[in-house]
Amino acid sequence: MKKNVYIHYDEKGDILEVRFGKPALSYLEGKGDDVFERRDEKTGKCTGITILNFKKRKERRGSPSTHRIRSNILIEPIGIR
Repeated sequence: MKKNVYIHYDEKGDILEVRFGKPALSYLEGKGDDVFERRDEKTGKCTGITILNFKKRKERRGSPSTHRIRSNILIEPIGIR
């Protein structure tokens, strides 16, 4: 099954959102360090991630080439092509 990936950055709020597939009723589950998983309310599967203070995080940790988001998020394979 092919799924689309949607990426949205809110510059004013400094929030990066990445969503997999079509919108669905979901909730956010905190993973620490301003990182959240978006989970489908019915299935519990990960449908995206939200990262707060995205640009500030980059400034704290170095250049984009060395920047890595540290989290313990496990994203299930969804057949993205």
